[in-house]
Amino acid sequence: MSTIESGVPTPAKASPLLTDQSVAKQLLFGNVLEENLFPYPAINERDREALGMIVESIDRFLEGKQADFARWDREARQPDEFVQSLRELGLFGLIIPEEFGGLGLSNAAYARVLAQTSSYDSSVSLTIGAHSSIGMKGLLLFGTAEQRARYLPKLATGEMIAAFCLTESGAGSDAAAIRTAAKRNADGSFTLNGEKLWITNGGIADFYTVFARTDGPEGKVTAFLVEAAWPGVSHGAHEDKMGIRASCTTTVAFNDVRVPAANVLGEVGKGFKVAMGILNNGRTGLGGGAVGGMKALIRRSVAQAQERKQFDRPIAEYGLVREKIAQMTVECFAAESAVWMVAHYIDSGCEDYSVEAAITKVFASEAMQRTAYESLQIAGGNGYMRELPYEQYVRDARILPIFEGTNEILRLYIALSSLKDVGASLKELKSAVGSIFNDPIKGFGVLSGYAERRFARATGLGAAVKVSAPVAPALRPLVDIYESYARATARVAEGVLRKYGKGISGQQHAQRRIADLMIDLFVGLCVISRADSIIRSDPASAAQVTDIAKVFTHQARRRMVRNVRGLSHNEDQSIEALAGAILEKGRYPWDVL
Repeated sequence: MSTIESGVPTPAKASPLLTDQSVAKQLLFGNVLEENLFPYPAINERDREALGMIVESIDRFLEGKQADFARWDREARQPDEFVQSLRELGLFGLIIPEEFGGLGLSNAAYARVLAQTSSYDSSVSLTIGAHSSIGMKGLLLFGTAEQRARYLPKLATGEMIAAFCLTESGAGSDAAAIRTAAKRNADGSFTLNGEKLWITNGGIADFYTVFARTDGPEGKVTAFLVEAAWPGVSHGAHEDKMGIRASCTTTVAFNDVRVPAANVLGEVGKGFKVAMGILNNGRTGLGGGAVGGMKALIRRSVAQAQERKQFDRPIAEYGLVREKIAQMTVECFAAESAVWMVAHYIDSGCEDYSVEAAITKVFASEAMQRTAYESLQIAGGNGYMRELPYEQYVRDARILPIFEGTNEILRLYIALSSLKDVGASLKELKSAVGSIFNDPIKGFGVLSGYAERRFARATGLGAAVKVSAPVAPALRPLVDIYESYARATARVAEGVLRKYGKGISGQQHAQRRIADLMIDLFVGLCVISRADSIIRSDPASAAQVTDIAKVFTHQARRRMVRNVRGLSHNEDQSIEALAGAILEKGRYPWDVL
């Protein structure tokens, strides 16, 4: 297909998704998987109609409750009658299939609902999201027909509220280090003992997805469906948190809890796979919530900048304030573009989207933090006062880079899971090179796409892969930048693997740079795709979305330049030495006295 040359842009034709391919992982091979990026996906008509009614209902219910949200934040609780209203609105059945009494929304539509609730209060979104995104998501993904029939109708109405019980003291992001244990009994049931902490909805949940050690030939961790009403199940007091205070967070304890064999979720010993599947699938909800919060803060910041005057002029006329508002807009657009692209992958049945999901969680959570910080800055001293909601937004946003996998762990996952595939292809290349020169037809025939491109780069034989998707002319130079840095990222990824080999798993500074390159590449390409789609459908917005794409891309290019160079020219050794010295001393050792 050819690039748009002039006149009114024509709608782009969608190609079938390559459901067995990961866009993000392919970037580490120097390949832009355009079939899965262009054109930008649209929410289906059924979801669009449902969302119109749901969003209207949410607005009607939550508007005017800002004082209540502030009070509930101080009191650290949501009233029972408020939670009951969430049930009556159907907000606990958003993604549950209609056959079980739910609304049957897609992941994309669900993320949009959480964006709407988050524009009012993060704790509201967390109560809903902990139920749907992770609490009962395992039942949807891995449950048997009998389990689904038994629980989903009650979960859809909110008669049962769900929670996800994975985290333990000392385990953190290391899901394989859990100590809660389930011992198999003679009748096939299990006896569950242990304690989970920081469980969202822990104190109001009736249904827990619990992960416990079941050391045996099948594996070390198993997932279970546990009811709060069973003997031996209890929860602790409401945790006194920095942010999202109104949401219910408690410990959950299991003391000789008998779990029937029929309540094993998935296969015995395969609980780690279940946990990762739930977390990967549920991350669009967190991303959608971050986008909703950012939109609300942009609205507040615009109003504040226009109303607040300094030196007899609205601060909206000052360049540094305008820069903040523009930057918040760029990052919100970028986060939204990536979140809904990944939701589209999930809804379309893509097999491998875990890296893309991790990227959206990292980017959206950090963008929300920056937006909350800058919005408070625009509000000045007023923003620091508790009578306005800015300080609560800042506190609420701080959890986002921590839960559902810390951003540090996710960056390592983004890099290592992708580098693993590159390493396998390098081995293939090494074994095939001799055949290429002895028997060219046979040799080239055994090469994978990556190995073939690698050979072309090294020898000059073969043509470089170019993105052929038709994009608006103003966006084409930006596509070229991402294409160029995809190739550069492939080169440096190969370089670190050749340098460190299996030792790359211990090189976290290098992994972080690889991950940040992949984040900028994937998010940037989502921005380009969405901007192109808007230019086609709404030419009146062409100038604004083109500016957004330009700003994001040029900022991303500067970051990518630093990260590519940083893999070979850096201060990593000095940083490691300094950290070691301070850790040994246990303090900052200098003083002016």
